[in-house]
Amino acid sequence: MLKKERLIAIQKAVDEKGIINVNELIEMLNVSDMTIRRDLDELAKAGRIHRIHGGAQRIDNVEDLELTRNEKTVVNSELKEQVARKAAGLIVPGDTVYLGPGTTVEPVIRYVRKPEQIRIVTNSLPVFEAWKNTGAELVLIGGSFRRKSGAFIGGLAEQMLRELKFTKAFVSANGINDENVMTANAEEGQTQAVALNNAQEKIMLLDETKFNRNDFYRYYNLYNMDRIVTSDGLSDSTFRHYSTFTEIIR
Repeated sequence: MLKKERLIAIQKAVDEKGIINVNELIEMLNVSDMTIRRDLDELAKAGRIHRIHGGAQRIDNVEDLELTRNEKTVVNSELKEQVARKAAGLIVPGDTVYLGPGTTVEPVIRYVRKPEQIRIVTNSLPVFEAWKNTGAELVLIGGSFRRKSGAFIGGLAEQMLRELKFTKAFVSANGINDENVMTANAEEGQTQAVALNNAQEKIMLLDETKFNRNDFYRYYNLYNMDRIVTSDGLSDSTFRHYSTFTEIIR
């Protein structure tokens, strides 16, 4: 196989799998370890892949135009329901829970048992609306209203959140790439980070499409998350890679 053909084959394999290791490529192309590593370095230098320890990772970027909250509700809705169902099982009576903005967090209400025995704190108006008739003790954090996501953000929101402590915080993101937790808006990300820092357990809700994706603002480090809850279809290679940063429930 010519070098050009080999590079095309490697690029295709990385694009399809998201993350691939050197041994898989050696078996696939029947070439030496050194050849594969040189090819990966060349593709990484050209900006075609992201080089990681022992292999390569696809480079994805989210759309430049951020979707509104209403638009996001119909995107990967079945996957988000899977995540929400699993996340709800982590909430127990007596918890004080922070729920951040996001259409992966909003469906959690449908699966929580005994909501009247927990306290919910949120800066998301859609989350507040979903919980207001459940019997849960409910606290809405105020601040500057961001219509695109339905979240209250900014200095006032952060000031209120700094005074509160949570047994668990559930947040989402527009993407994660290695240890980087990404979102579209800096202020919204900063508000989420304040809530996470005041939680005993930090839990990220992500469907499988959000892995290996970038966005505008890095608001948290994945090493500081206690776990990720994700949907059933996360690939084994992606699971193994991100399990080096934190626990993953899929």
